[in-house]
Amino acid sequence: MEKFYITTSIAYVNAAPHIGFALESIQADVLARWHRQRGDNVFFLTGTDEHGAKIARAAQAAGQEPQVFVDGHAEEFNKLKPLLDLSWNNFIRTTDQKRHWPNVERLWRQWQANGDLYKKNYRGLYCVGHEAFVTEKDLKDGICQDHQKAPEVIEEENYFFRLSKYAPQVRELIAKDELLILPEGKKKEVLAFLNQEEIQDISFSRPRKDLAWGIPVPDDDSQTIYVWADALTNYLYPVRNLEQLVSFRKKLMNIEKSEREKISEEEISNGVNAAGWWPADVHLIGKDILRFHAIYWPAMLLAADLPLPKKIFVHGHITVDGQKMSKSLGNVIDPFSLAEKYGSETVRYFLLRELPSGDDGDFSYEKLEERYQGELANGLGNFAARVLALGEKTGHVAIGKLSAGVAEAAAKADRIVAEKISDFKLHEALAAIWELISFGDAYVNENKVWAIIDENERQAKIADLAFILDKACFLLEPFLPATVEKIRQGIVREKDSWILRKIPVLFPRLEK
Repeated sequence: MEKFYITTSIAYVNAAPHIGFALESIQADVLARWHRQRGDNVFFLTGTDEHGAKIARAAQAAGQEPQVFVDGHAEEFNKLKPLLDLSWNNFIRTTDQKRHWPNVERLWRQWQANGDLYKKNYRGLYCVGHEAFVTEKDLKDGICQDHQKAPEVIEEENYFFRLSKYAPQVRELIAKDELLILPEGKKKEVLAFLNQEEIQDISFSRPRKDLAWGIPVPDDDSQTIYVWADALTNYLYPVRNLEQLVSFRKKLMNIEKSEREKISEEEISNGVNAAGWWPADVHLIGKDILRFHAIYWPAMLLAADLPLPKKIFVHGHITVDGQKMSKSLGNVIDPFSLAEKYGSETVRYFLLRELPSGDDGDFSYEKLEERYQGELANGLGNFAARVLALGEKTGHVAIGKLSAGVAEAAAKADRIVAEKISDFKLHEALAAIWELISFGDAYVNENKVWAIIDENERQAKIADLAFILDKACFLLEPFLPATVEKIRQGIVREKDSWILRKIPVLFPRLEK
């Protein structure tokens, strides 16, 4: 059994959840469910990022203490799990002083021990929206394009992290795909940044007098740990023993390869056990935080003598009717009201099918309703209803040799779905499943199964259709788990027979 550890980014709780975080959560859920289906031992982590200047200011504007403010919003994000049928194993909060803070402090001390932190006075442009210092090159006419605000000019004494020391190694690992970034265009974007003549070290703290809302720097309570150094460390939550893992890794790196075979099985076992789920197999993130995850985070791990994640999958942004989502335009899509109106499975399907997994995509109610009617109701819903109705009239349907083309169509769908999921093209994986469903629908029509008089021939054709429906359910289960569960109430394999029965309508007519 292989382990598979996947994370989403952790949501910033300065506002209620919107459809963008729902998209990321659903995409990660599909990957987690797909690996579970294949027998892998899966750990799926998500959570909330709750420190920083932006949170402190939002809490102040709301007239609340920061902890009260983040508690309320974190609970809203946690409610997405039952709402969208998500299957995460754990939900981490960066204000959790028992589960999160100790790892942040351990990592900080490791950086200090390795000489990768130093203090200096700094004057720079700070974007509160990004919770990061930016340069003139990051701005257009002095304005941050993501947040439409000019950054603040800040002069203060901070701890700095030696990013410049590790950038060449990060560049090499990404270039060789030892840290794989998909889509390919995002890999090129990261390498373009890393190929600059000079990579600057980055600020890793803020004076506590200016920002008290955060984790204090160990042994220096005049400073607060920079929010990204705090937040990114959440991914180490499933590590069982960070100190033991670091010690084991150091030993491996400090001896010749020829000597490694002399390490005892007990030591190796202890090292593996200390690692727990780490390293992550996939970090799933939005494109706006790519630099933090593909450059800063790997450098932070290298500086702590820890292994890097294996892959970073990057999704795009959602526009609404061709426009960027914003409160001022009043077009922010609330996942709670959307699921209440259309159902969670419709929301899952639309976001996974309509929006290219690694690129920007557009949301509109018109497109959602078109997908619902054309592909869910008239596609999957209609095909399942036809097969189950035909089977119920026949009774037990003997399972025999599949007709020509049926096994090939199923095998093709199997192969393409696996390829597309591995390439983080979930929308294309769904398209392959719908090709199989369309093949099944055409099979009913071309063979006029409802009109076949010969019982043996009729049973053979219905057995073919039951096989197609069963295969479609298997492939679809990571994407639409609740829908598949409903269909499986009507299709049961019993020894050498299919038992088929009608089920309630899967996708009722939408109310106007």
